[in-house]
Amino acid sequence: MAYSAAAGMQMVAARPCVSASRGIHASRAVVSQIDRVLSTTTGFASCPKICCSRPLSSKRSGVVVRAMSGESALPGLPIDLRGKRAFIAGVADDNGYGWAIAKALAAAGAEILVGTWVPALNIFETSLRRGKFDESRKLPDGSLMDIVKVYPLDAVYDSPEDVPEDVKSNKRYAGSSNWTVKEVAESVKNDFGSIDILVHSLANGPEVTKPLLETSRRGYLAAISASSYSFVSLLQHFLPIMNPGGASISLTYIASERAIPGYGGGMSSAKAALESDTRVLAFEAGRKGKIRVNTISAGPLGSRAAKAIGFIEKMIEYSYVNAPLQKELLADEVGNTAAFLVSPLASAITGSTVYVDNGLNTMGLAVDSPTITS
Repeated sequence: MAYSAAAGMQMVAARPCVSASRGIHASRAVVSQIDRVLSTTTGFASCPKICCSRPLSSKRSGVVVRAMSGESALPGLPIDLRGKRAFIAGVADDNGYGWAIAKALAAAGAEILVGTWVPALNIFETSLRRGKFDESRKLPDGSLMDIVKVYPLDAVYDSPEDVPEDVKSNKRYAGSSNWTVKEVAESVKNDFGSIDILVHSLANGPEVTKPLLETSRRGYLAAISASSYSFVSLLQHFLPIMNPGGASISLTYIASERAIPGYGGGMSSAKAALESDTRVLAFEAGRKGKIRVNTISAGPLGSRAAKAIGFIEKMIEYSYVNAPLQKELLADEVGNTAAFLVSPLASAITGSTVYVDNGLNTMGLAVDSPTITS
């Protein structure tokens, strides 16, 4: 399962998309025209060490200070995750929401473990080892995000018995083991004992470019399995090793409740299921383990994953023109929101869908509509 291959609008780049930025700048003329019309009609004028699932060798040297090291009290009202351990499922490069969330949690002092889709594991670990991600690993204090361990993961499969023979024999899975959800949870328990934070940042819809009326049963169920049930499975298997008072986060998209033509293949249904499951799991995990469960509905921004949909740049421009806040949405803003939601500052928030989209979800009319601008 190609994690993030069809995460679409939910996955974003940590750096602004160049071509998308051009579209945003070009759209400002349209925005100015809209403002004039509305005014007229309304009257309102470091990583010291990267430990992976298998040893990584490196010729790089030097010492990097771990983020938020030290025991001194932080001033003001900080997001303090020192002493907390986070497992983030779905990190395979440095330009998605998962990466941005990992950075935010690391900046707040959390220990970072990640789960990477098995076929992408070698490339990801090699890039880490060779320092290709060093620039994007930089934290606000100048240190580098420390990824303590990388685990191979394919969240489509709950246990080894679920893995079909063609996947077991696939050369892209050769050399990796213990990568089903159950096995990864057991490995984390054996390695670290427990975690405090669980992040679900993965999705896949093999038929995402097809309209729902043309989506096969197999494609529809694959989208549900990879994009929503995978979260249920992760929480189901990690809950026993989560410390009371911990929190879990997933990522959703406005297509769960609004029609987004082009976001097909059952992905809108998968996001709707994910949001419904968030509410149910908030009750069940809250009562069973005192764990909070929330999801972030993020706006569109360009990433390698989002390009699978084919029109992400148009969605970025649409969002810029029509959202209440006319600015580029950054992955860091989603990461910061996640850090807040898993912190003690959000101790009474659970079962919620939190929108991080410059307010686009509030709009009922496109202000760049010809009906408005004419």
